[in-house]
Amino acid sequence: MKFSCVAALPLLSMVDGFAFVPQKATTSSTALDATPVYYSTSTGNTETVAGYIVEASGGDEAEDIGDVDDDTIAGLDSMIIGAPTWHTGAEEERSGTSWDEWLYSNLENMDLSGKKVAIFGVGDQASYADNFCDAAGELYDCFTAKGAKVYGMTSTDGYDHSESKAIVDGKFVGLMCDEDNQYDDSEPRAKAWVEQLKEEGFF
Repeated sequence: MKFSCVAALPLLSMVDGFAFVPQKATTSSTALDATPVYYSTSTGNTETVAGYIVEASGGDEAEDIGDVDDDTIAGLDSMIIGAPTWHTGAEEERSGTSWDEWLYSNLENMDLSGKKVAIFGVGDQASYADNFCDAAGELYDCFTAKGAKVYGMTSTDGYDHSESKAIVDGKFVGLMCDEDNQYDDSEPRAKAWVEQLKEEGFF
């Protein structure tokens, strides 16, 4: 006679002292969902793009860099950072956000050697074609000066700008978005960029 495990379960649950507890699948935190997204914004556009990145990566809610403790940054292996460009033509403090003070006060006291960083920028190609996403270039300069390694460089194809300080060796230093003129492209670009970061071993 065949014995069915399924049929036996109700009988087993009636035995004194025995309780059948179905085993739950265990989940663990991965580097993908453990990588924070930090930004700061003037108009909300950078926050919007940060949200696209968080959604694509499955991470936690993005945070304004001005609200983050230095010890938190020091304890990270990787982070995604992004800024708008507000002070066009400026050599320093180009974003007009919390980044301006943070880069030249908080970051100055840090050693980011060995940390992985991915950068995104938000700009306006039509109105500020000569300074498109310059603040992203400032993030690159400041973080690499402190020893961080930047991942996620992208092609300049598909954009309509004249100059940008966010270009290094012919590529953008990360994901560049234009919520004023190419807002329909921002979310797909964010998704493609996150996939690129996965392939590069960033997460």
